[in-house]
Amino acid sequence: MGRSDRSRPSKLGMPPGSLVHIGERKLENVRITLIDYNQDHCREAVLDSIEEAAEYLDRPTVTWINIDGIHDGEVIEAAGRVFGIHPLVLADIMNTRQRPKYEPYDNLAFIVVKMLDMQPDRQEIISEQLSIVIRRNCVVTFQEAPGDVLDGLRERIRGGKGRIRSAGSDYLAHCILDAVLDGYYEVLDDLSDRVEEMEERLVEHPRQNQLHRIYAARRELLLLRKYIRPIREMVASLDRNETGLIRPETSPYIRDLYDHSIQIIETMEMLRDAIAGMLEMYLTSSSNRMNEVMKVLTIIATIFIPLTFIVGVYGMNLKMPEYGWKYSYPVVWAVMLAIAAGMVWYFRRKKWF
Repeated sequence: MGRSDRSRPSKLGMPPGSLVHIGERKLENVRITLIDYNQDHCREAVLDSIEEAAEYLDRPTVTWINIDGIHDGEVIEAAGRVFGIHPLVLADIMNTRQRPKYEPYDNLAFIVVKMLDMQPDRQEIISEQLSIVIRRNCVVTFQEAPGDVLDGLRERIRGGKGRIRSAGSDYLAHCILDAVLDGYYEVLDDLSDRVEEMEERLVEHPRQNQLHRIYAARRELLLLRKYIRPIREMVASLDRNETGLIRPETSPYIRDLYDHSIQIIETMEMLRDAIAGMLEMYLTSSSNRMNEVMKVLTIIATIFIPLTFIVGVYGMNLKMPEYGWKYSYPVVWAVMLAIAAGMVWYFRRKKWF
């Protein structure tokens, strides 16, 4: 997730608005789907070309066009002609390295967000860029590949659940953003479970491999901050309604998105503090363990210092006064053991171990 791709195309020297795909190509052919609905009906279709969507722009219904695959410059350029999208917006759509943002234009609003998902088998967060163009009675979404967090929203439209079928394109855009933020909650919940598991293991048995897991979680959280923190500013800008596309009855839902973004950021900050605490706990545990080892080794060395002195004296090639005494050997051993026992007693009395 978020790794730089040194082999990606460069736009160096090209004029602004050049349509160059920057990122990984995730499918072969572009797929265009359409959902057109109002309170009474819902129609779905797979389009052969983006020009087929032009006839829906003048209808009083709400139209949602989703384009899977942003690598084809001709399709993106055609979408720009049909929906009146600014060339700079088209260039941003094809650049998957965009940060989340909101840009108002005369006839539309442009939003970039990241859809996040957790791979259970690899415990790795994957991201996909989602570009949203909001027009009057029309929303166009651009994705890198099929598969997203919006299937629940599509089912609500098909079943006519809630107020989605009686609302406009601004409410549809809100629902799309709400589904993306719900995906953030799931990713953060999975990461929170991993952090709690690592914390329990760290308290019980600190190990070297846990340090690698802590750093991996910290790296993922830093990337999450990059994708999540701009969401609050983006939603606040959308709520200012500079384009006039947000109707008064939809404004409370946009403000609810702002509250959700704050909750997500607070959860992320709590996880960051928890990971920092685990790192400090690991380093402290390692330092304490090293101190305990050094204390034991120091005590052993201290006990053997006088014993080494005694055997060193008797190891000299000199005749000692008690050389001929038959009890000299056991007496020397008794003295050494007494010294060692006395030092151990003294250390314990001082509570040094």
